[in-house]
Amino acid sequence: MPITESDILYEDNHLIAVNKRAGDIVQVDETGDEPLDEQVKKYIAKKYNKPNGAFLGVVHRLDRPVSGVILFAKTSKALERMNAVFKNREVRKTYFAVVRNKPARPEGNLVHWLIKNPQKNLVTAYNKEVPNSQRSELDYKLLAEVGGYYLLQVNPLTGRSHQIRVQLSTMNCPIVGDNKYGYPRGSRKGSICLHARKLEFIHPVQKEPVSIFAKLPVDGFWEKFEQF
Repeated sequence: MPITESDILYEDNHLIAVNKRAGDIVQVDETGDEPLDEQVKKYIAKKYNKPNGAFLGVVHRLDRPVSGVILFAKTSKALERMNAVFKNREVRKTYFAVVRNKPARPEGNLVHWLIKNPQKNLVTAYNKEVPNSQRSELDYKLLAEVGGYYLLQVNPLTGRSHQIRVQLSTMNCPIVGDNKYGYPRGSRKGSICLHARKLEFIHPVQKEPVSIFAKLPVDGFWEKFEQF
């Protein structure tokens, strides 16, 4: 499905944010499916009548089965500055995750060392530093229990591949639908119950606070958590 005005969460002369649908890939991969960055380029080119196409820089990424806020840069200057914002951890990322197992503690901080197997696209978490591992940290908080499912707010403090998925699984709380990381079955829609809910940072050009909020997917399941 092409990107439309209803998918846009934020836009100015420098940045554009989209409410990513679960199943969309952010950049081209071996599947050959049209990536989200190309869809957004087409949206900008059409909206602003740019027959030669539009510049678009990928600031960060979300896994294919994850939904929610994803930010792109519309200029090379904005891309360079936002890359620095993310690298320096000057951005607050808030995710919603739904799990079936209740966490042992209602809130906490998780620190692991991660190693990714690129051939299998699988990340392994260790409780202590091991060779070639990357330190990974997040905070989580139990927000609600609805119908036997538990809604967690997760704030990653680092930006590692599959970080939230593998760290929650390590504390025996695999994300609903994420059979790659321990949930008993996958989703027929190819999605998992992990949603990038909010992104907060200081605008790299305007130097004002920006807070971008993404509504939950409308899929017959997520709606029960929208009030939170």
